[in-house]
Amino acid sequence: MRRAVTGPVVADAVAEATGRSRRSDPVLPRTGGPAGNASLTAWTALVLLVGSVAELLTLFDVRGLISWHVAIGALLVPPALLKVASTGWRMARYYLGHGPYQEAGPPPLVLRVLGPLVVVSTLGLLGSGILLVVLGQGLAGHTLLQLPALRVDWVTLHQAFFAVWVVATGLHLLGRIVPALRITVGPGGADHVPGAWSRRLLLASVVVSAAVLAVVLVQADGSWVQGHRLAIGAIAGW
Repeated sequence: MRRAVTGPVVADAVAEATGRSRRSDPVLPRTGGPAGNASLTAWTALVLLVGSVAELLTLFDVRGLISWHVAIGALLVPPALLKVASTGWRMARYYLGHGPYQEAGPPPLVLRVLGPLVVVSTLGLLGSGILLVVLGQGLAGHTLLQLPALRVDWVTLHQAFFAVWVVATGLHLLGRIVPALRITVGPGGADHVPGAWSRRLLLASVVVSAAVLAVVLVQADGSWVQGHRLAIGAIAGW
């Protein structure tokens, strides 16, 4: 019985992930409707993908590249919020019974179940990262929870969000990368969908706000940079 239920569920997710099936997004005047929403979400997702890969590369030497790690993490915050807003808008319109969004239909069940975990882990990861910068290296190491075999501080919490994010977002990426590429850079693209200039303006404003946030947080990460320099100096002196 369980296999009979899970089989079609997995098959639907694989079919959409590989491009063998796709949702038909109605096009509405002025804003583009579901098609415009899908375009905005897809472009934002690609921006997040590029930024996330760059952020992951800093993990090879996170202490030596701490300013880059902070800057790129900050750059990811506005597009992450935009993607949450665009997908949340689509979900709300669907469940509130808006005709065009109901006609387009929901994503595969697997992605609907995975979605909240992606959102929570992404916001938790970025939020805890900003909090670490604000707290500074000293306060970030304060104990939040002491268990017999585990001590939890703000850094540990950030690392826990990262572990969940890697798994959840990795699975989400497998399910959405082909549809996103088809919408953004595939034949025809989404330029014909009404509201293209509004979407471009929104993405441009997100890029500007991301740059501002990156500058602010990099200027605020002094204790982490100073701590790294002191450690290097101690090693050199030794």
